[in-house]
Amino acid sequence: MNRSMGCTEGSTKGWSEKAMPLSALGLLSLIWGYNWVVMKTALLDCPPLLFAALRVLGGAAILFPLLRVLDRPLKVPPLNYILPLGLLQSTGFVGFTMGALETGEAGKTAILVYMMPIWLIFLAWPLLGERIHGLEWPAITLAILGLLCILEPWNLHGPIKGTLFALLSGISWAASAIWQRRQAPPGTDLLNATTWQMIFGGLALGVVALMADPVQIHWTPRFIGALLYNAIPGNALAWVLWAYALHRLPSGIAGMGTLFAPLIGVVAAWVQLGERPGIWESAGMALVFLSLILVSWHHLRPKEEIPFPAAQE
Repeated sequence: MNRSMGCTEGSTKGWSEKAMPLSALGLLSLIWGYNWVVMKTALLDCPPLLFAALRVLGGAAILFPLLRVLDRPLKVPPLNYILPLGLLQSTGFVGFTMGALETGEAGKTAILVYMMPIWLIFLAWPLLGERIHGLEWPAITLAILGLLCILEPWNLHGPIKGTLFALLSGISWAASAIWQRRQAPPGTDLLNATTWQMIFGGLALGVVALMADPVQIHWTPRFIGALLYNAIPGNALAWVLWAYALHRLPSGIAGMGTLFAPLIGVVAAWVQLGERPGIWESAGMALVFLSLILVSWHHLRPKEEIPFPAAQE
């Protein structure tokens, strides 16, 4: 009787230990997924690069005091490491993302940006010496086919600026992951590096925004809500959830869980913004999503985990 009760208590405890980080991962995907709609609507009241700068610096303003609360180091990492990281992960990634949302659809942009793991595979071969193998080959094939379906080169119509910027955003995100793996000093604190790269990357975005866009903001409740959403749940809470899930789950499973974010973005954009993908776009999105699942599955094996730096969407 006691043995039976002990087994029940142990299984309940084991399920609780798994359920909590999985729930955190689910909430994280909801936050990042819906943020594609939030960011798209924010552009009705603010130029894209200016909103990108406000979004990144607002997130840094939340994260910086969080460093002290969590007893993390406050010291600036080496500039030769943190400045390029900020330019890639905040200036490039976030800047191109907002540029893509200005002319492109939120759902399609989410899928294209989340092609980052595919670009990471391509970049890791020449830069890290990690050859493409296993399920990565069919994943790349599916991603290329999906991209062709989304681009529809046989039926070019309308501007392709949004698509190009979305692809550049994913490439910049992948390049930032490569830079982190190659250049991060030993013992680098992830939250500290993230905060400082956001500060430097956000300042660079602000300079570019002032040169490229008119400083014209309509401080509507919609816009204020978008800024608060990006600063608090989209950055501060998201980073806490990500760190918790990554600490309690294998990184491959944590990375695979975040793949639901672009899928949520597509559904949310369909429901709220009326962005209904065409047949070819739908097929392309499905192929890209399947390719990402294959990449994640491939890297669930020990010692071959692909880094999934937290996206800020």
